[in-house]
Formats: sequence, structure tokens, C-alpha cells
Amino acid sequence: MPHSVIIGLGQTGLSCARYLAKKGVDFAVADTRFKPPMLEQLEDEFPELEIWLGPLDSSLLREAQELVVSPGVAISEPAIAEAMHFGVSVVGDVELFARELADRKRSEGLSAPDVIAITGSNAKSTVTSLVGFMAEKAGINVGVGGNIGLPVLELLEQDEKALYVLELSSFQLETTHTLNAKVATILNVSPDHMDRYPGIVEYGLAKQRIYVGCQHAVVNRADEATLPVHQRIPNGITFGLDCPDEGQLGLRDTDRGTVLALGEEILLPVDQMTLTGRHGQENALSSLALGLSAGLPMDAMLDALTCFESLPHRCQPVAEIDGVQYINDSKGTNVGATVAALKGLGPGLAIDADGKAQGKIVLIAGGDGKGAVFDDLVQPVLDFARAVVLIGRDGPHIADILPDTIEIKKAGDMASAVKTAQTLARPGDLVLLSPACASFDMFAGYAARGHAFAEAV
Repeated sequence: MPHSVIIGLGQTGLSCARYLAKKGVDFAVADTRFKPPMLEQLEDEFPELEIWLGPLDSSLLREAQELVVSPGVAISEPAIAEAMHFGVSVVGDVELFARELADRKRSEGLSAPDVIAITGSNAKSTVTSLVGFMAEKAGINVGVGGNIGLPVLELLEQDEKALYVLELSSFQLETTHTLNAKVATILNVSPDHMDRYPGIVEYGLAKQRIYVGCQHAVVNRADEATLPVHQRIPNGITFGLDCPDEGQLGLRDTDRGTVLALGEEILLPVDQMTLTGRHGQENALSSLALGLSAGLPMDAMLDALTCFESLPHRCQPVAEIDGVQYINDSKGTNVGATVAALKGLGPGLAIDADGKAQGKIVLIAGGDGKGAVFDDLVQPVLDFARAVVLIGRDGPHIADILPDTIEIKKAGDMASAVKTAQTLARPGDLVLLSPACASFDMFAGYAARGHAFAEAV
């Protein structure tokens, strides 16, 4: 029986196989799918490898010393849960990464690279990329990856880094035990993946694992769920959109307009940033808090904020046609993300001479809701939307919770949705694709959905 069994043969599983092979560990690979995406590549690289396809066999798994579970596989899967009951260790690629850093420190007598660990229901990809960009601006050899870009074990194949900035999902954190990050944060918590967790409490507790062993916690003042619950961590830098206390980050209104501030110190007018909207300001503040906690120089971080390019499919401008803006937020795959987009973009639309909103949002939403409740959409839709165009499997569930005062249209595909939105929008309005749902009922992924939106525009 092999020492380790890798469960899940996607990109992460393949990276685990390469890593264990390099370490000389005897392992097998299992996947419930009969044609997992990396099967052919795995067989080419490891022709003698034992591969189990189809339903997981608990009798085999419980004979292993360790299961290396990919984030797409729930550890509540009966065969995995049974193996855990028999004392089999369950880890993920991030735990292997953490062990490797610790081993290198012990064997080489060197200080291990620092780790900035970032999770949250929304904005974690943008913040991870921005903090990595800030480190680059400071001249630091930085590796960025995890749930974004390269799997963490592939980062170890690059030249030696002084800093790693990692985006981590709740799924990855479930199997991570000894990361011991220098700085860790939960940016925000709102319902997501309710098809995998019993409820928001369990989902939030999974994210809390990011604080285990960390030196500094960065928390969102507006979200109590981001506070460390079970870990004793020295008070760190907080961020929020309110006026900050001494040593904390927030916004201040000045004669120069709204500015990013550290206590009373003015850092940067928000109109000098490439990130826009209230959500963009919050992303900037959280990134500054993480960078400061890790010792990044302020001048390099502020310079980064003036030239950072937003990630695709995250409140990404697509076009402006006949006075109507088109924004692709296809990465808005949960309710919290869409609420943030509405609240972030809505207040910046055109106002009339009386100071009342003139521009409104025509929202395109719907898809695979992952078991979510959509009630939190109601108020921001009332505040900022002219109409809602619904697509996908759970579009009807969104329609059910919206009041009759909101015009609701339904569309069978993205091209029809965009065409309908164009007929509803007026000059000064914004057509926003922010689905509050995953895309897999209609598309290969959120990127394909975003491309379909851009092509239809």
C-alpha cells in the first residue's frame, strides 16, 4: 500500500504528484471521475503510477498513512471521513508547501521566506495580486499563487523567494495545519459554497484556520467575522471605509477630496488610484494593511496603487456605448460579491442638479447559486438598479426575492441578456454583469461567461 494517496487529479493534484515524486514518497492517485482533466499528463509523466478511478474505496484509503486531498474534493466525502476516523492524516497542497518551507529552514539553517496569507468571500484575488505587485515595486523577489495562478507547490520550483503572497480558499484551509503565516487576513465573510457547508458558521470557521500560528492578523473593522476567534494574536492593523483611528487605515474627506489615510496621515487621494469605486478603495486599504504588517515600504505601495491593472472579470470596464458603461464582474460568483459591486459602482453614477442619482445600474445576474439565499441583494438592487436581467438555473430564485417595483426580465443566453439590458439602459447608466452565482450551469467557468458578455457587448 502506498504511503500517500492524492485525491483529485486537477492542476493541484498534478502538482502534488510531481512534488511527492521529487521527495521520493511512494504514492497513488485517486479520482472519482473516470476521465479527470490531468489524467493523460499524469500517465505520461508517471507511467508506472497506480491510479484509481471511480468511486473512492474506503478500505484502500484507510490503509494509507496520509491523504493529500485537492480543494475540489470535500473531506466530508464518506470514504475520506472514514479514513480520518481510522487515524489517517489528511492534508492539502498548502500543508505540503508549509512543511517544505519549515524543512528548508531546519536543514539549511536559513530563515524561511515570509508568507502573507489571504482569504475571504470576495476580493481575495485582487488583493493577493495587488500585494504581490506592491512587493515587486519594493524590489522584493515575491511568489504569488495558491487559489490564483500557480498552485503553491509549483511556486517552490521557481528561484528562491523572499516572500510568498498566497490566496487561500476555505477548501484549502480545511487541510492546512502549520502554515504559520507572518501576516494573515480574512477580508470579509458572506454566504458562499452553501452546497458544501451546512451553513455560514461552518464556512466562517473554515476561513478562521488561516490565523493558526500567524504573527499578525489584519481585520476588517466592518465585519466581525474577520476577527480571530480561537487564536491569540497581537492587535494588528485594521482597515475600513470609515475614518481611521491612530495607526489604522481608512478614508478621510479633505479639501483634496476623499483620501486613503493612516490615522490622521494623508496617504493618497483616491482619484489617483487605478482601482475605482468603494470596493476598490477597500481593496487598496486592505492591501496597505497587509503590506505594512509585513514591513513593505509605504512609498512603493502607494506607487503600486497608481498603476495597478485590475484583474480580468472583476469589475472590468468593457466598453461605453451611447453613454452607457458596460462592466464585466463575472467573478462575482456569490451574493456578497454582487452586493459589493452594486454598492461600489452605484454611488459613482451620474447625479442630477438636485444631487439625486440619475444614472442607474442594469444588472445581469443568475447561474448556479450553490445553495445560496439571495435576500441580501434586495436593498442594493432597490438603491442602485433600474432593472435586473436574469439568466441561468437559479435566475428564478433571484426573481422570487425581488420586489415588484424592480423591472425584471429573463434571458436564455448571454447574448439575449446583453441585448435586453441595452434596451433597458439609458445614457448615464451602467450595465453590470455580476451574477451572484457560479457559471457551470451555462459556461465552462466565470472567464468564459465574462468573455461571452464582452463579445455580446
